[in-house]
Amino acid sequence: MARPSLWQDMKKTFLFHAIAAHFSNGLIPVAVLYLMLAIPTGDTFFEHTVEHLMVITLMAIPVSFITGVHDWKTKYKGAKAPVFIKKLRLSGILFALCVSAVSIRLTMPDVMAGEGLFHWIYIILVFAMLPVVTLLGHYGGKLSGQSRQSGKS
Repeated sequence: MARPSLWQDMKKTFLFHAIAAHFSNGLIPVAVLYLMLAIPTGDTFFEHTVEHLMVITLMAIPVSFITGVHDWKTKYKGAKAPVFIKKLRLSGILFALCVSAVSIRLTMPDVMAGEGLFHWIYIILVFAMLPVVTLLGHYGGKLSGQSRQSGKS
């Protein structure tokens, strides 16, 4: 009996949503770290890194959302379980926070140079994304753990 090729094995086991979700969920903590470095130092290189990470995250969130909805409908038959509703709501909140942060940063390039209202709103928006992705990962982990347990005999 021939062993399946790596490509065939990947096609059967590839979890696109998990990859997309981990991508944005990994960028946000790094953006928060760089923001925490930018605040006390005033180093524009740190703050520009935050901007770049937020823009990339903004592009990744829809991919994660679409693949998550696809998995929900195919693997879980669109079940209206509370965990899915929580993940959908949290995804919407994450997207809104990210759009808001990126909008402020792109329309006010010097937002971190001042101490005005938008300076603090921007900082709060970036920091607020961290608990959201933490909860999204937590609920995703619960789903992943449940599917591993249900697959055992």
